[in-house]
Amino acid sequence: MGDDADSVAVKTYVPPYQKERWREHAERLGMSQSEFVRTMVQAGRRDFEVPGPTEDEDAGEPPSSGLEPQVRDALDPKDGRSWDDLVAAVTEDVEDRLEETLAELQRRNVVQHSPRAGGYRLVEDA
Repeated sequence: MGDDADSVAVKTYVPPYQKERWREHAERLGMSQSEFVRTMVQAGRRDFEVPGPTEDEDAGEPPSSGLEPQVRDALDPKDGRSWDDLVAAVTEDVEDRLEETLAELQRRNVVQHSPRAGGYRLVEDA
């Protein structure tokens, strides 16, 4: 891995309301927008838990299931979305993450795939 001197730009397009939420969150964390997006992407890729909201952030609101940001990002005030479309939008990266994880576990000989044996299984003594 290179250091920051080896960094390159990555562009993405998000709805204005989402960018504003990211900007506000980055500001609360004392981060630049670039640092915030980089940190959140790495957090998602590592699948570690991102710190929850601060007391000031959601004072008086009940805790959510953790899916609220994805649901809000997937919905639009002008157009409705079916249940199936919403499920697909909220879980779209799960298949990719599962595939990557299974490939890594197979590479390390922790999991094997055998259609005759019913699919994926743990390797004994792994």
